[in-house]
Amino acid sequence: MATKKFMFVNRKAPYGTVYAIESLEVVLISAAFDQDVSLAFIDDGVYQITKGQDTTGIGQKNFSKAYKALGDYDINKLYVEKESLEERGLTLDDLMELTWEDEDDDYAEKPSIHLVDRAAMSGIMADQEVVISF
Repeated sequence: MATKKFMFVNRKAPYGTVYAIESLEVVLISAAFDQDVSLAFIDDGVYQITKGQDTTGIGQKNFSKAYKALGDYDINKLYVEKESLEERGLTLDDLMELTWEDEDDDYAEKPSIHLVDRAAMSGIMADQEVVISF
């Protein structure tokens, strides 16, 4: 199978629907098949990677820690739309620290999250071969 550039666009809050968990599962499966995977977090999708998620009050399993495994699957292009964060009163400091190890740089840990504005996000999406929105 030839490698394709896949972008998964996450627009929904992490709980209350199946979109976030389904997206995460498809992302991991795609990476397992050596595809060039990136993720976009837009609108309420930015909540999927916020720190300190506590789901005890809603009775759902907290799957947010699974995002920390993305680097192990060579998924290190997580694009967060700046305006979506700002519209929700959030900053980069409110997001989980998601990293990957760069084997070409003596396995240095590097950040996976890239903050981009709407115009840049549009360009990044246009550069993909496949865009799947959740």
